[in-house]
Amino acid sequence: MNITWHGHSCFRLTERGMATVVTDPYNHKKIGYNELNLSADIITVSHDAPGHNYTKVIKKRKNGQHILTGPGEYEIGEVFVTGIRTNHKSKEDDLRNIMYIFDYNGVQIAHLGNLSRVPNQSDVKSIAGDIHVALVPVGGAGSLTASKAVEAIRILEPSYAIPMFYQTKECKLELESLEKFIKEMGLDKVEPRPELSITSSRSSSETNVVVLEYAQESE
Repeated sequence: MNITWHGHSCFRLTERGMATVVTDPYNHKKIGYNELNLSADIITVSHDAPGHNYTKVIKKRKNGQHILTGPGEYEIGEVFVTGIRTNHKSKEDDLRNIMYIFDYNGVQIAHLGNLSRVPNQSDVKSIAGDIHVALVPVGGAGSLTASKAVEAIRILEPSYAIPMFYQTKECKLELESLEKFIKEMGLDKVEPRPELSITSSRSSSETNVVVLEYAQESE
């Protein structure tokens, strides 16, 4: 299966013969980047904000479209999706965040949404099986900071960690830089790649940091 990054917290997950997922579509007029030009069978929204909930910009595919905005378990187009509610700021705060786990033939991708705190053991127990890819916010501004993102990665122990929600030249928001996260991970530099392709559900004993290029073109 293939993962491409379309700016901010928006990814496209694809696998031949299975449902296509787009996560957290954004309003480019408020967030920056180009207007999204994608289609999807499944759209997930981690929380109700312009950088994560602009579903109307994503085109429907031939079998229709499912928009997921809350916790639960779903099976759509051979893809199993689990939505897990997490505390956005504190237990008393009405705001919420949904972390989504996507299962593509045993390959599990976790989109942490706008998670603002390091996952606890309760969160981890909610995840069945290993996490192969974690899509992790690293830019702060109400979400995980670079240092907190590193803590989250160490707890989740994914085979791959892909940063999202960080400052770029296209982004209008003031977020922490990608470089800060890379440094917190103890790395010198990570060369961006166009996509991440995964062909096996085998887990790695070490976490590899993958930086994806901003996919400016349409699908």
